[in-house]
Amino acid sequence: MAARNSGIDFDESWIKNVSINLPAVKRRADAISASRGVKKQWQAAWQLRAVTCIDLTTLAGDDTPTNVSRLCYKAAHPIRSDLLKAMGIEPTEVTTGAVCVYPSRVADCKRAMDSMKCQIPIASVATGFPTGQTGLKTRLEEIRQAVQDGASEIDIVINRTLALQGDWKGVYEEVRLMREACGDAHLKTILATGELGSLTNVYRASVVCMMAGADFIKTSTGKEGVNATLPVSLVMVRAIRDYFQRTHYKVGFKPAGGIRTAKEACQWLVLMKEELGEDWTHPHLFRIGASSLLADLERQVFHFIKGTYPAAYEFPLS
Repeated sequence: MAARNSGIDFDESWIKNVSINLPAVKRRADAISASRGVKKQWQAAWQLRAVTCIDLTTLAGDDTPTNVSRLCYKAAHPIRSDLLKAMGIEPTEVTTGAVCVYPSRVADCKRAMDSMKCQIPIASVATGFPTGQTGLKTRLEEIRQAVQDGASEIDIVINRTLALQGDWKGVYEEVRLMREACGDAHLKTILATGELGSLTNVYRASVVCMMAGADFIKTSTGKEGVNATLPVSLVMVRAIRDYFQRTHYKVGFKPAGGIRTAKEACQWLVLMKEELGEDWTHPHLFRIGASSLLADLERQVFHFIKGTYPAAYEFPLS
């Protein structure tokens, strides 16, 4: 396992004269979108890889300990055991990458995971998610409380006000404090790319968060009008590549919001493999924030094994 990103000193010269070639970004994104997918057993293998990279998420106002417990059980058993056994895979070998909940539900997740003797990471959104419009002291305390309750990953939102004002040193300093508040928990920084105004700002925000010690950079909260898109993601993964080439730290990537089909998930895996390499197709460096994607992935695996798509009654309600 590569060393965790410890961050570097803020370097404004890196982001000062950034220029993004928008037509070139769109052409590359279109090429990825139009690429022919793999078929048969190779397609099923990629779909299972996508399952292991999901942060299975519930961020609803009516979340309860009961539905959080169901979420944890589904994360531990994402694909029907008979389907996995038909592929020669032990059911315990396939779980989602993590579960993701609000801070107030972290303790519920921890109890559910402990009862199943399961080691799936618990991720928690924090820092006034999704807007980030609370005081810094409150945001930092929310991180500490989530970690204390059992979260091993924290998804924070950056201060878009500072970003839109061009105060990148301010963004850096806040994220640095959040990294310290996380302790041993990994930090995922949500850029809320749909609210940053330009791809240039997306690149700058990506680099600044990595400088500050982010373990992952993430596209969206899932609550913006525009969430994960291939052009935005391409700019972010190129920033990850630039950072790796300069520092030798590998930073993960997480698209979130609007990814609902197995085909879309595989497009993001193609992006990661072609732009960053094989390491970034595994859950320690790639996650997909999703709540409904898993249903389609399981449906496609069913089709690979059975030759037909499942009837509604053949899967439990989710």
